[in-house]
Amino acid sequence: MKNKLLIFLLFILASACAEKNTTAVSGPTSEELQLTSWNDGATRSAIEDFVRKTTTEGSTDFIPEEDRIAVFDNDGTLWAEQPMYFQLFYAIDFIKKNASDHPEWSEIESIQAILQDDLKAALDGGTQAILELVMVSHSDMTAEEFAQSVRSWLQESRHPQTGKPYNQMIYQPMVELLELLRANGYKTFIVSGGGIDFLRVWAEEAYGIPPYQVVGSSLKAKYEEQNGKMEIIKIPELNFIDDKEGKPVGIHQHLGMKPIIAGGNSDGDYQMIEYTTQGSGPSLGIYIHHTDSIREYAYDRESHIGRLDKGLDDAARLGWLVVDMAKDWKTIYPE
Repeated sequence: MKNKLLIFLLFILASACAEKNTTAVSGPTSEELQLTSWNDGATRSAIEDFVRKTTTEGSTDFIPEEDRIAVFDNDGTLWAEQPMYFQLFYAIDFIKKNASDHPEWSEIESIQAILQDDLKAALDGGTQAILELVMVSHSDMTAEEFAQSVRSWLQESRHPQTGKPYNQMIYQPMVELLELLRANGYKTFIVSGGGIDFLRVWAEEAYGIPPYQVVGSSLKAKYEEQNGKMEIIKIPELNFIDDKEGKPVGIHQHLGMKPIIAGGNSDGDYQMIEYTTQGSGPSLGIYIHHTDSIREYAYDRESHIGRLDKGLDDAARLGWLVVDMAKDWKTIYPE
């Protein structure tokens, strides 16, 4: 009798612990996660309908969970990018802060222009000038030193026009979309022209996307001893540019699977959306169109950053969804 009572008590205790553990890890269900920062209308409905039909068993468009992949550009798609890429703000601040320790920079014209607060002259050299700024601010340090430098910059720096920390200038409607997709079995990836190491520092906290689900442009690195410890050292040599035709290549090399959903905001994302939506089977291409000059910025065909021209012309013909920020979003940044 005592043994039976003991077994019964152990069963009750185990059941209580299991119930407690289940409660501890439970989160919002897919029904509770909604696009509340999106206005009602055709755009929101199209996104919700696509998620519903691709995740409902028995639907003719059902996609098994292991195949549910969604990829998104970062600059201008998940966070703001005006008046210039935020990573370039980081590079400029880094150069100004560390110039006294690098006399060799005196021979680099773009850096000297930065030190004289002549941004126009610094960027007149185009892609080569930008690469010079990125090289010196992202290399010749360990991977952890670089990550700490980015963390400190994000804590200390503010956007020149909004006064917000850069990592608070993420788009709340897109954060909700990422959460909705993950709640429905989609794996969400960033595929950005920005630096992969720069993004990996903060993407998980901002978007819920872990470092191993970030694809981006990169410098080369080496593994060597430094101060008695083996370290990953970032070196000033270009490894990969994850932009335009590079984005499908980056997806192939890092993910090994074609996505079901792709979102971007510029012609630099055209090939990624094209790659995702061509062929058979359900797919969704999304363009974020910056139309809100009051709450954010309005730009497209003539912009020096995030130019959207060919994509805007071809979206309707190719069946891609164009999100009108002014019309489709109730809010821009998290409150």
